[in-house]
Amino acid sequence: MLVEGKNICYSYAFGGFSFALRDVDLNIARGEFVAILGCNGSGKSTLVKHLNALLQLQQGELKVAQIDVRNEKEVWLLRRRCGMVFQNPDHQFVAPVVEEDIAFGLENYEVPRNEISGRVRSALARVEMSGYEKRAPNTLSGGQKQRVALAGVLALDPEIIIFDEATAMLDPDGRQEVIKIMEKLHRAGKTIIAITHYVEEAVAADKIILMHQGRVLACGSPQTVLTNLDLMKEAELIPPFPVRLYYDLQQAGIYLNRCPLTEEELVEEICQFKSKI
Repeated sequence: MLVEGKNICYSYAFGGFSFALRDVDLNIARGEFVAILGCNGSGKSTLVKHLNALLQLQQGELKVAQIDVRNEKEVWLLRRRCGMVFQNPDHQFVAPVVEEDIAFGLENYEVPRNEISGRVRSALARVEMSGYEKRAPNTLSGGQKQRVALAGVLALDPEIIIFDEATAMLDPDGRQEVIKIMEKLHRAGKTIIAITHYVEEAVAADKIILMHQGRVLACGSPQTVLTNLDLMKEAELIPPFPVRLYYDLQQAGIYLNRCPLTEEELVEEICQFKSKI
């Protein structure tokens, strides 16, 4: 496993009277696309901030890419292997020009100067932002800013990329831009961890970790987790529209072959049903 965690507990309160995480186990394989899904305050962001030691492990065990997150001597290497894209891209920009901002991280990790410009161009190309090298970040749209922030992470070539509510501040078009890049990186072999409260964004994942009040309620495929109405209700989340319609149709005496997760699957199931009438 690329990420292995056991009995992780964390409290923001002195003395540990109120836990943000309670006995969380976490296992993520290399190359997996994992969605950590839950409503606000469920502990999603608190959990992933342990992966690159932004939060110090208080209780339990956690290894990322064979690195014990409690090993302070390995924090620099850990953060290079585990990159994070935050909710607000403006918080990640440190330079007035796009290419300088991406180069900043490379310089900090002492990448040879003759390699930096090539890695900046390559990272921008991967997020479909070639030609924006000389632009100021504050002139970009929300989706473009988030892609530039991602390029800064990609330039360091991490094994794991965490998207911590990276689409939460974007309009629908901006969200789709980031989701497309996320799926593209997954197909290229990157390990993707997406933190979200949007159930629709979890549909494309290999595995969903469903959280509520600091605990893991369930861990399984999108088909297993998102179609379980009782589980979704306990997590205080609304299932995807195709799932809700599937069960509404059952109430009306119409039974589809399987419960669809996407609108495309819903259309396919309805067409198959009509062909049997």
